[in-house]
Amino acid sequence: MKLNCIRLLVNDFDKCFRFYAEQLNLKVTWGKLGGEYASFDIGLPSGLELFKSDLMATKLGNYSKKLPLDNREKIALVSNVDSIDETYTSLLKQGIVFVNEPTDMTGWGDRVVHFRDPEGNVIELRSDLDKQKWDANLLDEAKEFEQN
Repeated sequence: MKLNCIRLLVNDFDKCFRFYAEQLNLKVTWGKLGGEYASFDIGLPSGLELFKSDLMATKLGNYSKKLPLDNREKIALVSNVDSIDETYTSLLKQGIVFVNEPTDMTGWGDRVVHFRDPEGNVIELRSDLDKQKWDANLLDEAKEFEQN
């Protein structure tokens, strides 16, 4: 198998389209406002897709079911950025509301920040944390996976 895309099944297509196209400034590779489908370049030309949830539900035979509410997240879109702090500042100016502030996750080896799209999907921006800042457990664990 080879990953084709990440498809988000959304209720409010236009609101999500504006969020990804206008606030995150992702390049639209297909679709427009008022549509049912759109794709965006996330390092893959159509790596992120939006599709109306009701249309998929008719194909899956569960149109009569409601989307779950008040649940823990089941997916996170994770993107690499060169500088968490610069990207954070830039996106704040675009009106993005963050869940947290940029944080060194010494047990993950990452510097991260999180926000949500209009449908509540979690988006994590990350960059590598200098190994000198990793915690001891992560450094020990990494030895198991280092190639000689």
